[in-house]
Amino acid sequence: MAQTFPCLSALRAHGFDTVIDVRSPAEFAEDHIPGAISLPVMSNAERARVGTIYTQVAPFKARKIGAALVARNAAAHIEGTLADKDGAWRPLVYCWRGGQRSGSFTSILQQIGWRADVVEGGYRSYRRLVVGAMHDTKLAHSLILLDGNTGTAKTELLHLLAARGAQIVDLEGLAAHRGSVFGPLASPQPAQKAFEGALAGVFDQLDPTRPVIVEAESSKIGNVAVPPSVWAAMRAAPRLTLTAPLAARARYLTRTYADMVADPVALAATLELLVSFHGRAQVKAWTLLASSGKYETLAFELMQSHYDPRYGKSRDARDGNSLALIEMPDLKADDLARAADQIIAAVQARESTPAI
Repeated sequence: MAQTFPCLSALRAHGFDTVIDVRSPAEFAEDHIPGAISLPVMSNAERARVGTIYTQVAPFKARKIGAALVARNAAAHIEGTLADKDGAWRPLVYCWRGGQRSGSFTSILQQIGWRADVVEGGYRSYRRLVVGAMHDTKLAHSLILLDGNTGTAKTELLHLLAARGAQIVDLEGLAAHRGSVFGPLASPQPAQKAFEGALAGVFDQLDPTRPVIVEAESSKIGNVAVPPSVWAAMRAAPRLTLTAPLAARARYLTRTYADMVADPVALAATLELLVSFHGRAQVKAWTLLASSGKYETLAFELMQSHYDPRYGKSRDARDGNSLALIEMPDLKADDLARAADQIIAAVQARESTPAI
């Protein structure tokens, strides 16, 4: 009997030993059920070929060719990845909509003697749960934004708060991007669907009766967009605002953006993206600072001339929903630890204050 999952929590507690995605590698790369492994029963090219035959020649011929491909690829998986599985192993299998690919592969596994089953509705049923949580309904959690100019250690503080028992969501971590023109990381960003799925999964594991602290972001983080339910909650959320001296922030950025400092070619290419904002002469001066190794001066000037003015305009356009101002004289470990304690105290004070 196919397995049905009415919510993300139920899917996370599926009880099977392994979740197997039998869709093509391209489908899996775009998004998949969390924790699933990829055992495609058709390659990208094979899936495209069968689809073309189905629409342009005949469905029967497509199914016959597809069955042969599934059997051939299933044999390779059974002799390879699944070779060490014993008789008690219980796999849960899915394809795009719980149809022929997952059904055929599951049938083969059952014939061997494994207690295999399929996900009712396949990947589409999981995606509907994600869309429901991230697009169609109001977020169940109340948010608090960790706000502050560039270089105020928001991401590091977020994780110090988690270590102190606060509920957090690291949007930039899930998006694999630091949220600015200098934001790309070595790892590629997830596809939009994968980002939404990861975000929905994180929120699903958090207590909706306690606040969740997230970093203040724009509606896009690199190439992915914050989904509507989360963005609406962020826009309505109170803010904890961080401040630190510009020189301290410049020192901090030089440390935390060590990957950019270590790659002069990438740094120069990124600075070129600012020509349309500041002109060729200014960017040339910044590039010279970088090539001379004057990274703190570069960070200081970029914040002073580019980031702080833009952030100020963005702040002026927002409602004044301020929860607390956290002033940091520096951004060393002790300063961040004290700031994290102050933030925890501000959040606890808010929770203990009765609603009017």
